[in-house]
Amino acid sequence: MIEELNISKTQSLHFVTPKKMTQVAYFILVHRFPEQFKRLFKTIYHPNNHYLIHIDQKANQAVTQEVEAFLGNYPNTHVLESENVVWGGYSMVQSELNGIRYLLTHNLKWDFFINLSGQDFPLKSQDFILDFLSRNSGKNFIKTANQAIERPDTMNRVENYFTETAIGFSGVPFKRPFMKNVTSYIGGQWMILTRTCCEFIYNSPEVKKFEDFYRNTLIADESFFQTVLMNSSFDEEIIKDDKRAIIWVPDGDIKLRPKTLTEADIDFLLDGDNLFARKFDEQTDGAILDILETALDAELLAKHSKSTNSIPMKIAYTKKRDLLEPKTLINYPLMKN
Repeated sequence: MIEELNISKTQSLHFVTPKKMTQVAYFILVHRFPEQFKRLFKTIYHPNNHYLIHIDQKANQAVTQEVEAFLGNYPNTHVLESENVVWGGYSMVQSELNGIRYLLTHNLKWDFFINLSGQDFPLKSQDFILDFLSRNSGKNFIKTANQAIERPDTMNRVENYFTETAIGFSGVPFKRPFMKNVTSYIGGQWMILTRTCCEFIYNSPEVKKFEDFYRNTLIADESFFQTVLMNSSFDEEIIKDDKRAIIWVPDGDIKLRPKTLTEADIDFLLDGDNLFARKFDEQTDGAILDILETALDAELLAKHSKSTNSIPMKIAYTKKRDLLEPKTLINYPLMKN
């Protein structure tokens, strides 16, 4: 028997339309620790996302083969052509630009670009991250600071001419003027950018002069993107926060480096609102990754409070926290590994 629906012209049927899911394009730099990379990948994997992996040309061949074999099980993964990346050189920026170009020119649908290293790890579940991004549409998360005012000790990076080689830098740097009518900005290498932002960086003719200049600077990956976005017609909102948990510690002539995080740092990692942390080394302390994996599986990180009553014993129990040295800084991006 067929019954007729009595719906007047003033009535309408309302269907719940699923909200469009935010999609992320992850760009991950790998040069060692393939097993640790696999752990990272599994925690950030979502079938609607895209994952572009760059394996450093200097990586052991066994690392490359293992990572590529692992990625073969996931259809939404891509491997970028390997290049030699020199710490502190423009090649680090170039690898990011190559990744952005690849993701924009291969008919892939995504809304945000997130860069990671193989020694990073998420502090929030992928569902939490996707929801966070959906609520922050049109916002870009990248640390920015006026370099001359807030980090004057780093101005030598852009006021001198550096020549990058395959193994480092050659010759003696010499003074040169900075870009005319441009303010230098600095922050960190890590960022969350909208697709619109990436399209601007890839397509805008304004960017070329920055590429030409920063090609001969030092540690350009901490200032190139900041200076471009803060000195151009780009008009989306920029949030001065990269959403990364990092503890910077003194390290001789390098001044600061990211501390290798351990169980002693669990309170710091769980209490903040960061989405990712670095850096980790499972050979130094694999237990911290076990704890974070357990928390992610239980969707606990988004709900965590200082009270350990709300978290399992495995997460609640930690070693006595190491006291940080007076010079230790939290989330201060100056130097990397």
